[in-house]
Amino acid sequence: GAVRGQSLAQRDQSLACMETLLQATGFPYYLMHLEQALELPASILRPGPVASSEPSLSYKEAPAAALTQELLKLFEAVETPTAKEELLQMLRMHLILQTARNKGYTKVMTGESCTRVAIKLLTNLALGRGAFLAIDTGFKDDRHGDVVVVRPMREYMAKEIAFYNHFFNVPTVIAPPLPTKRRDKSSIHHVVERFLLGLQEDFPSTISTIYRTGEKLSSDRAKATCESQRCLLCLCALDLDGEDELALEPTLIMDDFFHGSEPKSAYIPLLCYSCRLTFKELGPVTMLPPYVRAEAQCRIHR
Repeated sequence: GAVRGQSLAQRDQSLACMETLLQATGFPYYLMHLEQALELPASILRPGPVASSEPSLSYKEAPAAALTQELLKLFEAVETPTAKEELLQMLRMHLILQTARNKGYTKVMTGESCTRVAIKLLTNLALGRGAFLAIDTGFKDDRHGDVVVVRPMREYMAKEIAFYNHFFNVPTVIAPPLPTKRRDKSSIHHVVERFLLGLQEDFPSTISTIYRTGEKLSSDRAKATCESQRCLLCLCALDLDGEDELALEPTLIMDDFFHGSEPKSAYIPLLCYSCRLTFKELGPVTMLPPYVRAEAQCRIHR
């Protein structure tokens, strides 16, 4: 809510609505604030079971104002809406993963529809994640080792889900999009979404065709053979042979010179192609979440 520009009152209202829905299901639930992602341990970026500890904040407590400001500064330092979307997805996924580990869950189900999977597939192609499409959009995502992410809703169109919710009176909570300073400067995620949904109106088989194409992809290239070959941010295999690293390094050296902070160029060998492009737009290294910097320093020293 904070990074989406909502006031504290709006955030409390959304939280109350969500808690009412969760209580009605009868299942156990855990409410986490995005600010808690800033206090994650560096072990979250390592696959497999690790000795983890609970985040310091309780889910019943509102995050401290200082922590919220730190989160807002992190997103304000990001240069493009596309990188903000990627950062938000990364922090949210890492927080969910840590919560699952703390609570002893080995599987996490996410609610991506067929429509959302198709949009993500084309978006990831545009972001240079072609080698990881199968693991990013497939039914099973096992890159984290001890916690497997599955997408059971991926065969249902967004319109089908909307009709089901309408006819069976299923209440929903809608999150607003990330704010942008210029309306015409949207993220790649939103551009692809508008394009596909517009195409779907005239050609109803568009979404299903893209979805079926993604079903044929293999996840073998996304799996790393050892820790040194694993991307620092997305935990997929490093998909570069060194040439793109050399091409990107001069621009990062210039960024290091202007920002006068920790060298961003030192992080490049730890990242896959797509994460390198995103990392370049994340602002100074000092603004990165502490757990990312801690794990990066550990790998660099190793």
